[in-house]
Amino acid sequence: MQVAILTFDGFNELDSFVAAAILNRLRPEGWAAYITSPAEEVTSMNGVTVRRQRPIEFAGEADAVLIGSGIRTRDIAADRDLLARLTLDPARQLIGAQCSGTLLLARLGLIGAVPACTDLTSKPWVIEAGVDVVDAPFAAHGNVATAGGCLAAPYLAAWMIARAASVGHARDALHYVAPVGEKAAYVDHALEVLEPFLPVHV
Repeated sequence: MQVAILTFDGFNELDSFVAAAILNRLRPEGWAAYITSPAEEVTSMNGVTVRRQRPIEFAGEADAVLIGSGIRTRDIAADRDLLARLTLDPARQLIGAQCSGTLLLARLGLIGAVPACTDLTSKPWVIEAGVDVVDAPFAAHGNVATAGGCLAAPYLAAWMIARAASVGHARDALHYVAPVGEKAAYVDHALEVLEPFLPVHV
């Protein structure tokens, strides 16, 4: 399972790194999540510069794609040449977006009229793009999921694992990263959030 973590200049570290770390817990199962960017290097909203692991075109080849947020998402959403480099296909890919990443999903025509999630700052922009924004941390419709809030990254990663591997694998991955002394409660809550959007019950 090859996963592209779309990470643009001005990115939110929590979105990209947390999701990548959780998804890569499944390396023994053949999974690999890669920081995927249009440039060789990207700098986060807090000044952390990283080298990409895959070019942006990898998103079209990957089995799954996660789109993180950042302080320059509105500029990216208006960049037709950049968006043209993204060829995502929900018929064969799992696709998730977090916070302002939902705006990119809207610009790519991948949300339509279904309810979606985003963060409070991005909400007006996403609504302006024609999206029905719901006050929830996570929502999924078919192979497309959205999440709102920086700490919603584990929901997107766990949903992807549950869909492409199993709920048991998602439970194990969440359990590993959950706070000590709160692991059972944390995992149970996360899976309760995801349960309505999974093909089988948790």
